[in-house]
Amino acid sequence: MKSFLFFCGVLISSFAYAQSSTGEKAVLDIEKQRFEAQVTKNYAVLEKVLGDDLIYNHSNGNQDTKQSFIQSIRDGKQSYDAIEMLESKVLLYGNTAVVSGICQVKAANNGQTINTKLRYTDVYVKKGPQWQMVAWQSLRLAN
Repeated sequence: MKSFLFFCGVLISSFAYAQSSTGEKAVLDIEKQRFEAQVTKNYAVLEKVLGDDLIYNHSNGNQDTKQSFIQSIRDGKQSYDAIEMLESKVLLYGNTAVVSGICQVKAANNGQTINTKLRYTDVYVKKGPQWQMVAWQSLRLAN
């Protein structure tokens, strides 16, 4: 009986770990898609992966909603040339994921060229089958 209970415990732990790993990978995949969509101006992907209630805090202190963030890319006020994910870690809490990482961003903001490393934290919530980013906060690191 003890070996059966031990086996069940190992099986449940393995299943929970596999679920966690799968969820972490799914969130990182969405994060990569979002970065790529910002660079390529793929508005369909941005509409899908950004939550309607998004709060986007830029490293310069400016804040955007989903609508104002996408519109700033459409208008050319915000233009991303490259975003490279250097580090990332995902913590899952049920249907919520907290991502912390570092990325290298080459962009233009109102015509001013930016080439900087950012430390960021963002939050994703799983809405049905789709993970959507609902919060972003970043700060500049010394290059």
